[in-house]
Amino acid sequence: MIELSPEHEAFRASVRDFAEKQIAPHVAQWDRDHYFPVDVVRSMGELGLFGLTAPEEFGGAGADGDFTALCVAIEELGRVDQSLGVTLEAGVGLGINPILTFGTPEQQQLWLPDLVAGRTLAGFGLTEPGAGSDAGATRTKADLVDGEWIINGAKQFITNSGSSITSLVTVTARTGERTGGRPEISTVIVPAGTPGFLVEPAYHKLGWHISDTHPLTFIDCRVPESNLLGERGRGYAQFLSILDDGRVAIAALAVGLIQACVDLCVQYATDRHTMGGPIGRKQGVAFPIADLEVMLHASRALTYRAAAMKDAMLAGHPGAPTVARFKHAAAVAKLYSSESAVTATRIATQVFGGYGFMEEYPVARFYRDAKILEIGEGTSEVQRLLIARGLGLPVE
Repeated sequence: MIELSPEHEAFRASVRDFAEKQIAPHVAQWDRDHYFPVDVVRSMGELGLFGLTAPEEFGGAGADGDFTALCVAIEELGRVDQSLGVTLEAGVGLGINPILTFGTPEQQQLWLPDLVAGRTLAGFGLTEPGAGSDAGATRTKADLVDGEWIINGAKQFITNSGSSITSLVTVTARTGERTGGRPEISTVIVPAGTPGFLVEPAYHKLGWHISDTHPLTFIDCRVPESNLLGERGRGYAQFLSILDDGRVAIAALAVGLIQACVDLCVQYATDRHTMGGPIGRKQGVAFPIADLEVMLHASRALTYRAAAMKDAMLAGHPGAPTVARFKHAAAVAKLYSSESAVTATRIATQVFGGYGFMEEYPVARFYRDAKILEIGEGTSEVQRLLIARGLGLPVE
């Protein structure tokens, strides 16, 4: 059984207090307005949330970071609002981590202090109109000409890519061709405001209305050769490794959503009276809520088990899990937690009855927000593929 430390539980309490005071009173209006609250994001930075996995030299929490604490923060934000939970998840996992893991010292010194402090955000330009789960089918090109990368192509569904505090997007692109005709995929840093880097209008999404999400277009966008992130030709592998952490973080976001459903349903089933008493006395209501509690405990255990494995790897503990074991645990946590979250919101909406279909009740917003958890950071189908391969099955 995974038990969090007293320090982690104290941290949980501080993040919960922040979320309930700074986010909860405003979230319904922000959701209706599709408003991205930059001031709240900066306050999250002041609380240290973006620096939980970063070294002290960049303003972070410490040398090895604390991935478990990041998951706690994402869970608590996600319990109040999934959009701001994913803003943190993507800000760290998809914005900071690529530069922290693969950046040169010069790139790290240039970009990380502001990102870690939450003064700026960064996007992760992987998905394309014709290349989602098949990221190796990338069509965006970056040609090296006279010491500059000239980028042409398009990306879609990119989080934190067009806000007023977005400072850069890291972009996967074809930079050549390997033996046998396979594309060479590399990663290039593109600062916000670079000529030829076009941030298209924000999506009108089913859920995550508060999250900043845009399609991106690159037309003869030029950046210096030194903006290459990591080793040339290793961009695809680099981003796959980054996604492993992100899957655990998405699982934490799902845990927060399930916790919200439990909390809301217990309160509603206690307060709502029909036929002479609270509806929670009826097995038809009480039993589905009990199922929610089981999903919550299982999802939380899987998520924090994977987070603990990551922390052990970061710290270099003797007997720390292998990368393969962590990948497997991350896929298991992400698959179970995200699918449980979708089920949890359906149950919660049913418990609330007609009120659950009304936008003034949080369960309606959570119902809309849940589905993307089964898609982002690798679809459920991709997680099943990874799990099957981890078992040694010869699945294609």
